[in-house]
Amino acid sequence: MKASLTALNTKPQEGDADFASRGGADWTHNADIDKILLQLKGNTNIIFTNGDLADVKAVLEEEIRPSPAKPGMIAPEDVWIPAGATGLDPKQTSFFQNLNIQTKIVKAQIEIVVAKQVIEAGVKVDGTQSALLEKLKIYPFSYKMVVTKVLQDGSLFDPKVLDLSVSAILAKFKAAAGVQASLSLGAGFPTAASAPHSLLNGFKNLVAASCASGFGFPQATALLEAAKNAPAAGAATGVA
Repeated sequence: MKASLTALNTKPQEGDADFASRGGADWTHNADIDKILLQLKGNTNIIFTNGDLADVKAVLEEEIRPSPAKPGMIAPEDVWIPAGATGLDPKQTSFFQNLNIQTKIVKAQIEIVVAKQVIEAGVKVDGTQSALLEKLKIYPFSYKMVVTKVLQDGSLFDPKVLDLSVSAILAKFKAAAGVQASLSLGAGFPTAASAPHSLLNGFKNLVAASCASGFGFPQATALLEAAKNAPAAGAATGVA
């Protein structure tokens, strides 16, 4: 992938077989390819989609595959072998003895008496542990594709952004607009966020002046009349 993308983002020279097909003299450098190249480390794949990015991420998180404990790997979590029948014949008790697992023979098969932890998280798995788990058909670990970065419209961002719901985004936007309005009002510098508050505060002052002076205007009169009638209306309807 690195070789293909690097070649694609290398300016074609006259005489190249693909000079014309790649745009010739009109060829332009693609900054997005440079961003992709920086992410191609280790076992990395690229997924292309025209659909909803959150839906793609959700599918990847649901597709989990069981994985055996392989010798030499670092265990991501603790592994326990449950008590009960194993389905193994008595000739294979040596595996359990090497791991200090208490067993007994019941109906010509090995049965584990007490559940036993055989692998500790963060410790390297050895061959005996791996062989025993394989015999018991226990695949304790799992693997899946994990989204590391998202590239959209030239912006590279973390996949956590895709977990934000529309309501969460609107709430963050509302909070940010509130902060901007507070800063604008405090500094006395009007902005689109503070303008509604300034107009409302101005209207309140006009209504207060109208109420104190007796000089009315239609909007103030309507508001003051509604205020006078509010208690009676509330008592009649039972609504505070």
